Amino acid sequence: MSVPLLEQLIEAFRILPGVGQKTAQRMAYHVLERERAGGQRLARTLAEAIEKIGHCRACRDFSETEICGICASSGRDRQLLCVVETPADRWVIESATGYRGLYFILQGRLSPLDGIGPRELGLDLLASRLQEGEVTELIVATNSTVEGEATAHYLAQLARRHRIKPSRLAQGLPLGGELEYVDRGTLSHAFGMRSEMPD
Repeated sequence: MSVPLLEQLIEAFRILPGVGQKTAQRMAYHVLERERAGGQRLARTLAEAIEKIGHCRACRDFSETEICGICASSGRDRQLLCVVETPADRWVIESATGYRGLYFILQGRLSPLDGIGPRELGLDLLASRLQEGEVTELIVATNSTVEGEATAHYLAQLARRHRIKPSRLAQGLPLGGELEYVDRGTLSHAFGMRSEMPD
């Protein structure tokens, strides 16, 4: 016997982070009772986004083109490269600070227990980029979690192997915190007060 469409819709909403059974049920009922046109627009946009949005070949951020707008911009400082864990981290830095360099998005952090190593984070691509000689400072903006700190240490070693100065955001960010949840003032201050990472 096939599963009723309403149950399928509720289950579909549950793929979103932080959405449990009751929230998914409320979302499904809301769309069906009050937002059918909005639901159709959401379905079309979601289908198109999944089909057309890929990753920038240079920084690994989400992009509809082979090279994203930031990487293609001639107005960015190509000597500065900021490494973040997620596109959400890139977005918050871009909107909360005056940073005008380039980015590299790991799409995660080192976590051997979960099978996430350097290859999964694209660190071979990052090493190639550092080898080109254009970057003079690698700004490590991973989160202050155990995995984030281990990733930061690995990135600092990688930078030094290529004779590039590694720097880290200033303290003041909460230990164990996620960048995308930090307020703009704190993040802007931490970014401006970044310091070189010790050996």
